[in-house]
Amino acid sequence: MGLARLAELHGVATAYSPSPGVTVPVPDDTVVSVLAALDVDASGPAAVAEALSRAESAAASRLLPPTVVLWADGAGGATAAAPPPALAALPPGTTLRVETERGGTVELPRTAPDDAAVWARLPLGVHVLAAEAPDGRARRATLVHAPARVPQPPARTHGFLVQLYSLLSARSWGMGDLGDLAELAGWSGRALGAGFVQINPLHAAVPGAPTDPSPYRPSSRSFPDPVHLRIEDVPEYAYVRGADRERLDALVERAARLRASVLEKDALIDRDAVWELKRAALEILDTVPLGPGRRAAYCDFLADRGAALEDHATWCALAETHGPRWSQWPAALRDPRSPETAEARRLLRDRVDFHSRLAWLTDEQLAGACRAARESGMAVGIVHDLAVGVHPEGADAWARRDAFAAGMSVGAPPDAFNALGQDWGLPPWRPDALAASGYAPFRDLLKSLLRHAGALRIDHVMGLFRLWWVPEGRHATGGTYVRYDAEAMLAVLALEAHRAGAVVIGEDLGTVEPGVREALERRGVLGTSVLWFERDWEGTGRPLAPETWRAGCVATATTHDLPSTAARLTGEHVELRHRLGLLGRPLEREQAEDRAEVAEWLAALTRLGLLPEGDGSEEEDIRAVYRFLLRTPARMVGVWLPDTVGDRRPQNLPGTWDQYPNWRLPLADATGRPTTLEQLAASPRLHRLMDVLRPR
Repeated sequence: MGLARLAELHGVATAYSPSPGVTVPVPDDTVVSVLAALDVDASGPAAVAEALSRAESAAASRLLPPTVVLWADGAGGATAAAPPPALAALPPGTTLRVETERGGTVELPRTAPDDAAVWARLPLGVHVLAAEAPDGRARRATLVHAPARVPQPPARTHGFLVQLYSLLSARSWGMGDLGDLAELAGWSGRALGAGFVQINPLHAAVPGAPTDPSPYRPSSRSFPDPVHLRIEDVPEYAYVRGADRERLDALVERAARLRASVLEKDALIDRDAVWELKRAALEILDTVPLGPGRRAAYCDFLADRGAALEDHATWCALAETHGPRWSQWPAALRDPRSPETAEARRLLRDRVDFHSRLAWLTDEQLAGACRAARESGMAVGIVHDLAVGVHPEGADAWARRDAFAAGMSVGAPPDAFNALGQDWGLPPWRPDALAASGYAPFRDLLKSLLRHAGALRIDHVMGLFRLWWVPEGRHATGGTYVRYDAEAMLAVLALEAHRAGAVVIGEDLGTVEPGVREALERRGVLGTSVLWFERDWEGTGRPLAPETWRAGCVATATTHDLPSTAARLTGEHVELRHRLGLLGRPLEREQAEDRAEVAEWLAALTRLGLLPEGDGSEEEDIRAVYRFLLRTPARMVGVWLPDTVGDRRPQNLPGTWDQYPNWRLPLADATGRPTTLEQLAASPRLHRLMDVLRPR
């Protein structure tokens, strides 16, 4: 009982429910390991008793929690819906004072905890709440005053979902870049009436040989990777002269050959080869002096991004010297605040400046892509993607090591779809460290991502509520859930989205605990609904009628982790998994079930009159699928860009590592021939599909 109570006080689960009516106990040694990662010693009965006594005493004497949430209501967050519930237990006579983020001070009357009108006068923002009880106890806490809901998209809009690296053009250097993103947004907004383009995470990768191509295991989520730069669009490119110009022109020629090789059938994207060329070009551009206006803009960027950028650039410079695994650096350099690290930063100041400049250039081109989207008339614009975590050896884990749980990895428990569970190799944030800092790491991350975004998609949005922690050395089945303060996380999210005017989309696929979707909907966070999963699971099991879908979602036919619609309709995805040895049952049984599922959906499309008499082609079936999505009340309808040309291949095949070229496939047509952005724009097949989505 003592261990269970101690775990409860720290948000650590001692049991979990993989399905309704089923409860699985968590092994005690897992609970002990997770508590240790939170600096709680539960190694034996005496240690548990001492830790429990300390935790209960601290909870009983605490005036305020570390972070207090105040939700606003009404247009623009003009009036407070209710005082913060966290203040209800304050002793009578407690005085309260709010120090606002802009430097003002508001003294609150002693009736404040019960008076909504008093709280309504506070501005939205992240403030400091100071409380002093009559017995002399005092406490300061972070007060997050957030709007009740995040900004909303228009009643209905459609757009493309695309993995940017896969979208090559006649100008890109072997993988899609920010210039291609701007072109895609400008063209689809103007010519196709698209309201958004949703892309994969552009987070900075951990360098390596080879580099991990997954955009979901980055070095830093706060800074984009300069591999996405369009070199020719950097202003200094025009001012390179002499021998440097000859070297730069030679790199452009090599890039053209690399691009041509990727556009051959069955070719793969080679991110490392792309970066080798771009890095050499950027080293040349770094020698070009900035003009006065450009220098001033760069200095503004440095000042705006502050210590976070300095840490990121320092990690990049140190990784060049000592390798990308900071846990193997000299001991003193593993601490970003040590005197030795400060001295290394001074000695490497030219390299620190180089990496800072790359961050600035990438930020400029991101801003340009978002501007192109807005100017094309897009109602939402560029939808960025936030990965669920970071690489344990990357820049973020080094710079904010105290915010991460050492020796732990995020994953998922065993369920009906994966009996072995999942270990994603990403260190989780410590909920206690987040709360103590007023959620500063989360706030800073959101500000970074929302600088140039019309919307933000949050991968595994359930992580705002709880995450499955797997202790190092254990299998994914040996983990447990750790709970976060979802109210505070959602308040920070709502506030930063409000400040940026950005829509928020949560990837809420898979196992979702009761109440999560309702909480997200209450705050205006859109969900993700994929056609093949939308069935009456609690009743007949048949496909849901389109009018019964939820309105607050992005409705789509597939995602980067699933088969393309063409592969689903033709059954090619089953054959692919069979070739790779991923099927858990005989091929014939898998194929029979797959054919039955597809036939059931096609019958539903036919009953609704969405699949007219015709040639019965896979292309016509795909158009019928998107006609169905338009019948739903979904606010946003996402078109998987590979569906527009019949691409058969998933961008990522879960459960594979080196068996399948995850994250390295260029966009291709139905025959497997890579397709450029220019060819897409001229594709009759694409335009036939997009005619379905154009407003009548």
